[in-house]
Amino acid sequence: MLFKEFAGVDAFPICLATQDTEKIIEAVKNIAPVFGGVNLEDIAAPRCFEIERRLRQELDIPVFHDDQHGTAIVTLAALINALKLVQKHLETSRIVINGAGAAGIAIARLLRLAGATTILLCDSKGILSQTRTDLTPEKQEFAIATSGTLTDALKEADVFLGVSAPGVVSPEMVRSMAKDPIVFAMANPIPEIQPELIQNDVAVMATGRSDYANQINNVLAFPGIFRGALDSRAKTITENMYLEAAKAIASLVTAVTLDREHIIPSVFDSRVVTAVSAAVQQAARQDGVALL
Repeated sequence: MLFKEFAGVDAFPICLATQDTEKIIEAVKNIAPVFGGVNLEDIAAPRCFEIERRLRQELDIPVFHDDQHGTAIVTLAALINALKLVQKHLETSRIVINGAGAAGIAIARLLRLAGATTILLCDSKGILSQTRTDLTPEKQEFAIATSGTLTDALKEADVFLGVSAPGVVSPEMVRSMAKDPIVFAMANPIPEIQPELIQNDVAVMATGRSDYANQINNVLAFPGIFRGALDSRAKTITENMYLEAAKAIASLVTAVTLDREHIIPSVFDSRVVTAVSAAVQQAARQDGVALL
C-alpha cells in the first residue's frame, strides 16, 4: 500500500515460513524473475547482512533492506539539517549510535561515507571496543580503542542516534553532552528518552513517532528509492544512491523553513518521492548500473 500510494509502484508482501539464511536466499532467487526489485523487511542482524550481500551478488535486480538502508538514509537527511541548525559539521562532530543491529550498522556506514570521522557505536554491553572478544565482523568494523558504557560515550558528544531500546538514556546523560546537542531517539513505540524530559536541554530532538515533531520515518526513502531504481532499470542499489537520496530529502527543508521542529519533510510531502527518485536515477547513471 505504501509503495503504491507514495510512488505508484505495484508491490505485494511475500512472507516466508523460515528464518534459515540459505532457505531465504533460495526462495528469493527462485521468485525473482517476476519482480523488478526486492525489498527485504524484518530480517534481523547478523543474518540480514549475509542475505542482502548474497542476493545482490546473485541477482540482476535491485535488492534493498529497508530496516538497514531506509533508516540510514532518513537519519542522515535529518542529521544534515540538524547540524546546519546548530552550525556544526559532520566531519568534526562526535556521534554516538546506540544499537548495533541492522539499522545501527547501516547508519554508521552511511555517516562514514558522508564524511563523519568520530563515531562511537554502542550495543547493550557498551562501546564497541577493540578489547572485546564478542563482536561480529560487522561490529568489528566500528570497534575503537576506547571502552566504556553508553554513559561514557555520551560525555561531550554532539549527536546521539538511538536505534535500540526504550528508556536507556537519562536526562543526566543528555546534559553531559556537548553544547547544543542533537538527540534522535528512534526506538519505537517508546523512545530511548521521552522528549518532554529533555525539551530544554537539546537543540534538536527527533523520534520515530508521528505524534512528535521530526519523525524519522523510512517511508521518506524506500518508495522513491524503488521508483528511481525501476525507472532507470538499475541492476543494483549502490551506496552512492543512498547518499544522494539522503541529500535530496534534506534539500526539501529550505533555510526559510528549517527550525528545531522542522528538520525533515513530512511523509505526506508530495515532493519527496520525485526528489528521491531523480537523485537515485542520476546516481545509478553515474555508477554505471542504469540500463536506461
